[in-house]
Amino acid sequence: MRRAGFKKELESGLGGELEGTLVLTNRQVIFVTTDEREDDLRISLGQRLGLGKMRLFYSDVEDLKTIPREPGNLFIPLASISSVTGHGSRGGLERPSLEVKWAEGGNKVSGIFIEVITGRSRKRNLNDWAPVIERLKAGGQKLVSIPKPPGVETLEGKIMLILADMQRKGLFTIEDEVETAFKVKLDPDDVQTACEALASRGLVKCEPDSSGDMFFRKLSPLGDDDLADY
Repeated sequence: MRRAGFKKELESGLGGELEGTLVLTNRQVIFVTTDEREDDLRISLGQRLGLGKMRLFYSDVEDLKTIPREPGNLFIPLASISSVTGHGSRGGLERPSLEVKWAEGGNKVSGIFIEVITGRSRKRNLNDWAPVIERLKAGGQKLVSIPKPPGVETLEGKIMLILADMQRKGLFTIEDEVETAFKVKLDPDDVQTACEALASRGLVKCEPDSSGDMFFRKLSPLGDDDLADY
């Protein structure tokens, strides 16, 4: 995500743009710029040009309690939000964005968050967050109970940690990321068995594509309103 157009009454010097990760919980919206990582993301350049690469900057957020209260990071309680509006449409030239207005320390604050990663395969974009945030604030959003994940000492637990970014990943990607993160060597069959076991327990969703390859994604408490859905 990119944060732009940030305004705060009675204070200056808060403009400009920052890139980071936008997180939604049932209590707050958090924008994180610390612990920044960078990676190459494969993107489609169209039928004639094929695939290309995009340099992506993001913040690796695994434990919300570790996010420091530093300048650049934002913590917006849902109860403080006066309005939230989504902008942009599917297939349009304008990038999907989310405009949020809230109260902070007696001041009126507004911010615009712009989605960096877009694509036709996405079922939902950042502008689709607005109605979900409104329902969460009003207490009308239906949430799904997710079983407790296995411990990280197990292969299933390691895979759950790799899938914590809520992104759809194939078996090869999961195997490679687990091996890199935990300095282990895995059998591909064991990875597939573990992923299928997690799917049977209701922790991840198995999504085969047209070629028959299997992809897995961590289930969201938002259920059918999952904002990371592809």
